Amino acid sequence: MAWQRKLGRPTAHRKAMLRNQVTSLLREGRIETTITRAKETRRMAEKMITFGKKGDLASRRRALAYIYDEDVVTKLFAEIAPKYSERNGGYTRILKLGPRRGDAAEMAIVELV
Repeated sequence: MAWQRKLGRPTAHRKAMLRNQVTSLLREGRIETTITRAKETRRMAEKMITFGKKGDLASRRRALAYIYDEDVVTKLFAEIAPKYSERNGGYTRILKLGPRRGDAAEMAIVELV
């Protein structure tokens, strides 16, 4: 069993898509996507929030290596991570929406708790 869903995309496209979704999630607080993409986005977003909770320079550099926008990393370390200082994981929530009209893909909202 693979450790990561392939999402029907080549490796570079999949990684870029997930990086974009994590960046958008941390910037906006919630995004709407398909369920399988939401589950992968949650995995990486929770890792980034864990880096933010550590707060050291190495964690900041690892977050900067993954998240595209430097302002989002600053927001992650200054605002988002301190909110979860007492929480051990489970920083995001996935809410199922139902099928998408065009292709009947199951949709979901990913949001920060």
